[in-house]
Amino acid sequence: MIGVIPKPEQAGVVKEFFELFKTPWELYRPDRVYDVIIATGEGMPEVSPRLLLVYGPAEKSIDARIGVSAHRRHEGAVLNARDALLPIYRAMATFADHSNGVACLTAGSEIAGIRTGSSGSTVIRLGYDLFDEIEHLLSSGQPFENAHLPTLEIHVRMLRQWILEAGIPLIEIPPTPAGHSFLACLTHDIDFVGIRNHKFDHTMWGFIYRATLGAVRNFVRGRLSLDRMLRNWLAVASLPFVYAGWAKDFWEPFEWYLDVETGLPATYFLIPFKRRSGENVPGRDASRRAAAYDVSELSEQTTALRNRGCELGVHGIDSWHSADKGRSELARIAVVTGDSATGVRIHWLLRDVAP
Repeated sequence: MIGVIPKPEQAGVVKEFFELFKTPWELYRPDRVYDVIIATGEGMPEVSPRLLLVYGPAEKSIDARIGVSAHRRHEGAVLNARDALLPIYRAMATFADHSNGVACLTAGSEIAGIRTGSSGSTVIRLGYDLFDEIEHLLSSGQPFENAHLPTLEIHVRMLRQWILEAGIPLIEIPPTPAGHSFLACLTHDIDFVGIRNHKFDHTMWGFIYRATLGAVRNFVRGRLSLDRMLRNWLAVASLPFVYAGWAKDFWEPFEWYLDVETGLPATYFLIPFKRRSGENVPGRDASRRAAAYDVSELSEQTTALRNRGCELGVHGIDSWHSADKGRSELARIAVVTGDSATGVRIHWLLRDVAP
C-alpha cells in the first residue's frame, strides 16, 4: 500500500494520477503502516517506510536529517531519467554535490534526484513536485517540440522502477489486458441526434448537397455504389415526411449504434447546452459550432444507453478554457447520470486558439 502526503490543493490531481498508475494507495493516515510513502506536502511524519519519496523544489524538513542540501532553483528543465529524457515544466531544485547519497536523476551536470538511506529504508529526494507536474500535463499539456515524449508515462515508469528496486511487491492493474499489446475503447461524439432538428439551416442544405450532387460526383468517380447513391436520394425525398413526423429520422444515431455494438458498451459524449457556439471561437463560421440539441432532450435515449452499460460524458463547449463553465457543463450531464464526475471531450478542439 502506498501512503500519499500531498499539498492540500493536490488531492484531485493525486486521484487522477492513480487512475493511470493503478495500484493500491490512500491518503496518509498516522495509524497505518505503509511500504511506500510519497510526499509533496509539508508535515513529514517521523516514520521509516521501506521507501520514502520526497518531492519538491522547496527545502523540506527531512533534508537536514538525510544530509541533502538544495543548490539551485530552476523554472523548468530536462532531466536524464536513465534511458529517457524527462521534461520538467514547473519549479525545480538541484542539489549540492556534497549531499549524501547517490544521484538517481540529473539535469545536465547537476543533481536533480538523490537516493540515500540505511538498511531496510530508502529515501529518494526529488527536486520537483510530482503532482504539480501531473497537473500541468493534464491541464496545460506539453509544447509541440515535446509532443513525442510520453512524459506522464515516464513519471509512472520511474516510480514503478523505484518501488521494485526497493524490493517491494507491486500490485498493479496494467493498461492493457494480459497477452495483448493494446486495447480499443468505443466512443461516440454526438453532434447530431436527428435531421428533424435542422430545418433550412446550413446542416440541412449541406446534407442535401452531399446526398444529391455530391453523391453523383462520388458515384462517377467510383467512390460510391449505385445502391448507396439511390439510398441517399431516397433520404432527401423523405425529408418532408421526417419533419412532419410521418417517417423515421434517418439521422437518429443511438438505435443503430446499440444494434451494431451489441454487447460492447461505449462512451457517448453529449452536448450539455444547445444553441451555444461557445466563447473564444474564431472564424466567420463560429456560430456553426452550436448544436441543435442538448442532453436534457434525450431522457429516453440516455436511459436506454445506461441500461446497456454505456457511459455518458460531457461533449464540452467552454470547459476547455473555463473551469466554471466546465463545472456547469458537468452539472448538466450529472442531472441525467447522477454521477458527480465523468469524462469530457471537447466539441471542436480549437487547437490553434490560446485560452
